[in-house]
Amino acid sequence: MDQDEILLDAEERMEKAVEVFTHDLSGLRTGRATPGLVDSIRVDYYGSQTPIKQIANISVPEPQQIVIRPFDGNTMSDIVKAIQASDVGLAPMSDGRLIRLNVPALSTERRRQLVGRIKEFAEKARISIRNIRRDANKHADTSQKDKILSEDQRDTCKDAVQELTKKFEKTVNDAADAKEKQLMED
Repeated sequence: MDQDEILLDAEERMEKAVEVFTHDLSGLRTGRATPGLVDSIRVDYYGSQTPIKQIANISVPEPQQIVIRPFDGNTMSDIVKAIQASDVGLAPMSDGRLIRLNVPALSTERRRQLVGRIKEFAEKARISIRNIRRDANKHADTSQKDKILSEDQRDTCKDAVQELTKKFEKTVNDAADAKEKQLMED
């Protein structure tokens, strides 16, 4: 691999790690209703685990309420069971046509737990980014041994990978700090 390929691969993989992190954050409850709270819940839909957003319309008519309208009325009980089995901590209320989820205000204890989860997600993302850096540095060393890169090019490549690492770790840290602040202010 030449220097550009190594950097491009590392950057793409780091972007994916940040995307996974932001998706994890969107599923955390902050006291406000958002579709992201239930988007990733999987429902047993005719034998396969299907994300709720693929089998129902999710809306937020009020700041403290989520409304789920299944496309197929027969899936109502399956969706209710999936929500109850998930760890979102919301009690579904069904009237036969739609499911309402009331999002209660968070207690101080629950806020602290969620901050801990945010830190876990952030650390997982940072570890992933560092592993990508390690892989990119290995590719640079291998390319230098295979005479594709000179020593100077290898060192320049490693410096560029380190800059990417710093950039993406900062992105993760900023997103985690913003989510923590949002969580503690609500």
